[in-house]
Amino acid sequence: MAIDKFDELARYPLLDALLKRRSRRFSLGMKMAEGPLAYESRCDALALSEEEEAVLAFAAAGISGYALLDLSFNKEQGGAIVARALGRTIASGDAIQTVSLIVTNDDSTYWIKRPEDFSADEIPGLIDQARKQNFVELYRRLRVKIKDGRAAPSPMFNVNVNRWSLYAPGTTYFLPINELTFMYINGLLEVFNEQTGAFVIDERAGFRPAGLGSFARRKGGHLDDDPASGRVLTVQRLELMVSELVTIEQGMMLQNLALMSQALGLGGFPNFAEHEFSWFEALGFRMGAMSAGEYLGANFFTRGLMRLAGHNQQIPYALGLERDGNVLLKPYCPPYYPTMKEAVRAVVDTKFGARGLFRGGAEASAWRDPAAIVQAVPEISAAAIDATTAYCEYIYRRYGRFPAYMPPFRTVLGFQAGHLDPDFYERFYRADALSDTEGDHMAKWHGLTANPPLSPFGKGG
Repeated sequence: MAIDKFDELARYPLLDALLKRRSRRFSLGMKMAEGPLAYESRCDALALSEEEEAVLAFAAAGISGYALLDLSFNKEQGGAIVARALGRTIASGDAIQTVSLIVTNDDSTYWIKRPEDFSADEIPGLIDQARKQNFVELYRRLRVKIKDGRAAPSPMFNVNVNRWSLYAPGTTYFLPINELTFMYINGLLEVFNEQTGAFVIDERAGFRPAGLGSFARRKGGHLDDDPASGRVLTVQRLELMVSELVTIEQGMMLQNLALMSQALGLGGFPNFAEHEFSWFEALGFRMGAMSAGEYLGANFFTRGLMRLAGHNQQIPYALGLERDGNVLLKPYCPPYYPTMKEAVRAVVDTKFGARGLFRGGAEASAWRDPAAIVQAVPEISAAAIDATTAYCEYIYRRYGRFPAYMPPFRTVLGFQAGHLDPDFYERFYRADALSDTEGDHMAKWHGLTANPPLSPFGKGG
């Protein structure tokens, strides 16, 4: 039975998934209390099976093989900006794979490991499981339980339109989490090299150099500080670029979840999940706190006024994810590194350390002759490392965190998947609102010829 349904899933046409993909929210067991679509499901909620969750988790964040890294590694052409050599089902800037995935349902909450969370010896086995479509076994190897039961912030932290349907019993919620610091530092090593030579000024400090004064070309350095050159950025603009680049990876996760939900015949919809701290508190992250004035980067005078007005309350923010003495998710900044200098060095070592991508780690790559390739890859210059370190230390010293405008972890959107209630759609919608895939789902994946029967104790019993 399992082989048949997975084989059929593998044959589902991509074009059909694109054409028929829709946000479908009303699942078994749900209730919409008011409005023209008011309806209460006559059936109990039905949780997603482990198989269904496994396929969805693979679509969002499955380890699928080795990145090709088909780039020019000449010094002037920047190929060495890539930092890792493994690929997932979504693309990732510099092959960093920095977005993590949380899967939470009524019974458990899991963190899904990224490629870098496995040793090089484990990776071939994971890729083999994916190619054999052993999704459940792969899911079990990737997931780490971080909480009993469902994790979710209060619905008050969401927009009104979502509150009636969020975190409903029987549904599974998929939450991508951005980690911004690796991408940030890795990008700085590129923009602060001799070829790019960008310069950054701090708009919240009178547009003075952001720790880079001694690297300015007008002072004999290698960074182009002439505004007319088009290479001068503000801290805010630079951090927005980093955030947007990483958030695009979340979008690819959500699209894959939507397409796979369609192929499975499940309901699902992306929804707003952005809040400074609510999700991280719900997930049990290690939290820090700053006064509102510090958090917003206000100057000394403004912070004083905020204190006098009683508006300088503490704002929590995520530092990292830890369980049972193990660090699962950490940013490249304190408290997980003593200084920003050591955090920068850790990023450099990911590439050029003893087991870095362009050293011993090249053995775990798609290249036929990795030794010949990495010998020709120039190391990051001392000038780029020094400028990156000076900038990062300035940001952390002035703003008390890294990045300056936002915490190192960020949520934006989530995806809720569930078993649809066809009676709702039959009552309110035209016949093509659900495709044959949704209509056949219960039979193919659960051996049921209709919706699940009511509990012997009545609905919800």
